[in-house]
Amino acid sequence: MTESFLSDQVLVPLLQRLVRHPSEQTELQEEEPGVKAFITNRAAPELEELGLGNGRYDAMGNLILELGPVDAETSILFVTYAMTHQAARMTDPFAATVIETPSGAAVRGRGVAEQKSAMAAAFAAVARAQKDGPRGRIVLTVLSAGETGRHTAIDSACAALGRMPDLAVICLGTDSRIGAANKGRIDVDISVAGRAVHSSVPWAGIDAIEGARCCLNALHQLDLGVADSPVFGAATLTPTQIKSGPTTTHTVQDIVELTFDRRLLPGEDPDAAFAFIRDALPKNGPWEIECRRGPFMYPNQVVDDGRLMTLLRDAYADVGLGDAEKVTCNFALDGGYFGQCGIEAVMLGPGEIDQFHSEEEHVQVSDMLDMARVYHALIERAFGENAK
Repeated sequence: MTESFLSDQVLVPLLQRLVRHPSEQTELQEEEPGVKAFITNRAAPELEELGLGNGRYDAMGNLILELGPVDAETSILFVTYAMTHQAARMTDPFAATVIETPSGAAVRGRGVAEQKSAMAAAFAAVARAQKDGPRGRIVLTVLSAGETGRHTAIDSACAALGRMPDLAVICLGTDSRIGAANKGRIDVDISVAGRAVHSSVPWAGIDAIEGARCCLNALHQLDLGVADSPVFGAATLTPTQIKSGPTTTHTVQDIVELTFDRRLLPGEDPDAAFAFIRDALPKNGPWEIECRRGPFMYPNQVVDDGRLMTLLRDAYADVGLGDAEKVTCNFALDGGYFGQCGIEAVMLGPGEIDQFHSEEEHVQVSDMLDMARVYHALIERAFGENAK
């Protein structure tokens, strides 16, 4: 009976139901009603159907499920995400159809490569562990994040827990390889203010576009003052958005808004990275330039001979997958949040990274089944007699 939790008969329909309840990112971010509805009306009932109970909700509406002894020597946290990328140009994004690929059966739909297949695998693994009777503390969260680029949701959930976990798994598509290291990220927002006039007399105004050009020139190929990482190479600074106003004809623009993405290497401090960029902006000129720190996520890296990596290698071997492969992730998520707290955390899940946000997002059924078994084997290893 317990083995059926890790079967395609359970996991495929579970994933299909998760996908068929859209939970797309909007400008409301974690407050998007559709995302909250997914947590309360889809994720919570699925957990109850699996015999895991209702869980509870924190101040942000994140779902928290806690199993096993409160005073257990070891606790492990599985972090799952409700929010997906927008459907965008993907056709039939929420049909969750089973398709045939050269590698076998797959489920197609928005979020299957990124968030929802890992969620289904985690749900099933925790349900199996609950039937076994966990000897340690298992915590599973369903966060209202997933695409927001900040630690707000996990910070809220951990505050509600009262006790930080000993180990954490960020359930996200990583090509079924262990995301033992990832870059962090900080957004830098720059406003350049000028004075609008009719474009027939440009000398009478202050052109914010010219000020923005000076900012772009100052930051283009800026030496970020950070040593290259042996894992990731150089830190990067990339412009990702530019807007100007007023949006009227024949008008010298009086405001330009720029956004830069600064990827953080393991060990970097977001505040220091922001200050370095702010100080590099032009100081002279007729414009008013304001630089603001936007959302950020910490970088993360776990040691290869640490407890979590050792347990994961054993878990892969236990389910017959051989040597566990690692992947370094240029994208950021919540692993760095735990790393800053001295807690080992990795990203791990089924789904191909290259398919994130794509028009043909799908996940191999076999990969999802394998990862559910790895999650469960990790729980067994963490709570085993020889766990330290």
